[in-house]
Amino acid sequence: MHILASKLSKTALTLLVGGALAACSAPEETESAATNDAATYNTSLDVKQVMALVLEPASDILWDSGGWILDASGYEELYPTTDEGWDYVRAQAAIIVESGNMLALPGRAEDNDAWMIYAEGLSEAGVLAMEAAASHNEEDFFQAGAQLYSVCTACHQAYNPDINNRFDDAED
Repeated sequence: MHILASKLSKTALTLLVGGALAACSAPEETESAATNDAATYNTSLDVKQVMALVLEPASDILWDSGGWILDASGYEELYPTTDEGWDYVRAQAAIIVESGNMLALPGRAEDNDAWMIYAEGLSEAGVLAMEAAASHNEEDFFQAGAQLYSVCTACHQAYNPDINNRFDDAED
């Protein structure tokens, strides 16, 4: 009987310690989840400001740094020619990655549907451009710029079609 009581005591002690450990770790997880839910972000810049001040300048640098021009004065490649130049466009691509994240934040996201897909697509195009710039791969860099253009155009068609028509209005 003494052996049985000893085994029961050890089992009870194990359950008690295990339960106490579980109880100690559960609030931490709950607290962490509550902290994430209650996180606040500074979204004092609205979507138009993020576009104009952050995303457009970085995108323009990528588009101006990939491809080529053929005109009356001849053929010119636009790709960076130095490590520093590739590092610079890689940094601009990182801004594009983070712009996708900024546009997905509560307070900026228009909805949780297509808007989030476009924001993710923006970040993905930025990652592709970063990878291409890191390896100085001109073709992949050009394709990343094309993907970026496709995401921007599709998002503008869905959420701000007037922005695509501004060029038509300029011709009148």
